[in-house]
Amino acid sequence: MPPIVIVIASILLLLLVLHDAFEVMLLPRRVKSRLRIVRLFFRFTWLLWSKVARRIDSEERRHNYLSLYGPISMVWLLMVWASGLITGFGTLYWVINPGEYAPLSWPSQLYFSGVTFFTLGYGDLVPHTHLAKLLVVLEAGTGLGFIAIVIGYLPVLYQLFARREAKVILLDAVAGSPPAALTLLLRHADGQSLPDLDSLFQEWQQWCAELMESQLSYPMLAFYRSQHDNQSWLATLTTIMDSCVLVMVGFKGVPTFRARLAFSTARQAVVEMGRVFQVGVEVGGEDRLPAEKFERLRLELGLAGLEFADADAEAQQKLTAFRQTYEPFLSALARYLVLTLPDWLPTGSGLDNWQNNPRGKSAKQLIDSVPPKPE
Repeated sequence: MPPIVIVIASILLLLLVLHDAFEVMLLPRRVKSRLRIVRLFFRFTWLLWSKVARRIDSEERRHNYLSLYGPISMVWLLMVWASGLITGFGTLYWVINPGEYAPLSWPSQLYFSGVTFFTLGYGDLVPHTHLAKLLVVLEAGTGLGFIAIVIGYLPVLYQLFARREAKVILLDAVAGSPPAALTLLLRHADGQSLPDLDSLFQEWQQWCAELMESQLSYPMLAFYRSQHDNQSWLATLTTIMDSCVLVMVGFKGVPTFRARLAFSTARQAVVEMGRVFQVGVEVGGEDRLPAEKFERLRLELGLAGLEFADADAEAQQKLTAFRQTYEPFLSALARYLVLTLPDWLPTGSGLDNWQNNPRGKSAKQLIDSVPPKPE
């Protein structure tokens, strides 16, 4: 192969890697370009990782296995970038031959490139031509800048993850574990706190906006799992949207304005995340709220004093229409990310995560004995 072709290919590789790293770590917006190393990397590695996960029968083992992908994938991605830069510079060294006497082999030039990139400075190989010396300075500067950006990038990533998960944990006491829209509304009704739904939806609208901003800029956050296998950012988002929809269908005496705003922001987040992962929509999936579940939902809400403003059939029709605007997107994301969407009605043991521990039941009994308002 002609040397000029090798030089051009090496320069293109360096530019591709640097551009990709810049977009991921420094550019705070969604990138629409399809030809990206990071896109191909996550699509290929996640395809293999999730394929293995789907074969694991134990839910706990599957959750533990999937929880490793987020951190490990970041280490792999940094290694891919570093390897690309080292290979690009090493190939350039091989073409221009910085050695003083006999030409060095390509593996030796890769070794020299790696030592230069990480600024180790062993001194066993040194450049002797002006062009090689210039290239060594350029690579050493690139290596220092790359390491500095990585050191600053990872804390930002984990800070965003911590902020996301803090709200996921807060939903535990509000909507149960796993969360459910019925649980959220019933707890507010039992606590005589239905007027507080407005402030709740306002807080979660802010969370949805932060979720959309952070995970569009750093899509790898979507692969980071929650601490408990019955919680996830997608389950939290689904529960909030389900609760908003129930309020928008219309309860007597319950305002709908804040629910409308929160639902709009949450739906935008779902749609944008679907575009990032190119998952489309899922048509003909499992019905999360069949007729018998809707009837139970209606009865339990009615017992808590939450009656639909319209007739039952009309309320169910409105609810179905709302669900069709967001559930297909949620189902597609859940299938791709190997996450479970929560039910509309409470499931599981009936104990929240904060109760499911030693003396947790006693703590729950004491809390339940406290009146919602001073007598």
